[in-house]
Amino acid sequence: MPIQLHFGEDDPLRCRFAVSPLWETQEAVRTLKRPERHGYHPRWLRHSRAAAEGLDLAAVWLLMPPRGHSPDFLGPPPIGPAAAFDEEIAAVRAADPEAARADMARALADTPGAAKSPLGRHLLADPARAVRELADALEAAWHALVEPHWPRLRALLEADVTYHSRRLAEVGLEALLPELDRRLAWDAGTLTAQWRGRHARHLDGRGLVLMPSVFSWPDVISGYDPPWQPTLVYPARGIAGLWTAPADRTPEALARLLGRGRAAVLTALVEPATTSALAHRLGLAPSSVSAHLSVLRDAGLLLSRRYGHQVLYERTPLGIALTAGG
Repeated sequence: MPIQLHFGEDDPLRCRFAVSPLWETQEAVRTLKRPERHGYHPRWLRHSRAAAEGLDLAAVWLLMPPRGHSPDFLGPPPIGPAAAFDEEIAAVRAADPEAARADMARALADTPGAAKSPLGRHLLADPARAVRELADALEAAWHALVEPHWPRLRALLEADVTYHSRRLAEVGLEALLPELDRRLAWDAGTLTAQWRGRHARHLDGRGLVLMPSVFSWPDVISGYDPPWQPTLVYPARGIAGLWTAPADRTPEALARLLGRGRAAVLTALVEPATTSALAHRLGLAPSSVSAHLSVLRDAGLLLSRRYGHQVLYERTPLGIALTAGG
């Protein structure tokens, strides 16, 4: 049965995009155990193998059946459009133990024998302890598997949100939703996802969180029962170029296409950086770097984000693909 989300009159006005480092951490843990998800992530897997060996993820994996329910409290809908991991893991730690126990029991029921296994009984016997242990495991996974790559991941996810927000303004919600993924269809107020799993929900004025994801690929995921806000997770644009190794020098073909100065600036943005940092790194005048950044941003190759008093520049998926193409 497909996923079906039924919109009421007010729900289109309460839809929002969000990015979640906690969700990416949870799904990175899942990706380690799901070979069908490895297609775009072999470089990440090679980089993370040693770090993963030092993690105890058995309890988290037990609550991730190949088909069925995973506990909502382990990856609740993001608090805001771009919540920090510390904020999100604090919400996990604050989960009500009895509600968490029911959530875990539902997940364990989708794996034959899991609830009666020693680890399953351990989780259900003391849900407050289980919440602490699961939060600790996810926090360790964040630091080992995701945080080292988060600037690159965040740049791709925020580029997806920027693109689809612009499309929302251009074509409206009904036309946008099928653009998020080819398996999504809109008909008479109902969004249908032709994907394995079974989930139907009336939004009832709560709206919908639209969340791009790197590690959820290739799945389209809809979940969260009340009291959580309904959420739709879809594969982010540009995953194919995400893990491409950066060039160690400015590619000649890129220099011919963009000009040597702009190509050097784009190539240097392996990680988010300010104008002054790029100028120092490249030995160029800040005014020249600023001019190049403006042109690259207008061409859709960069994103700029303000963090405190600084403006950081990051490559979009198109920018990543161009620098890898040389």
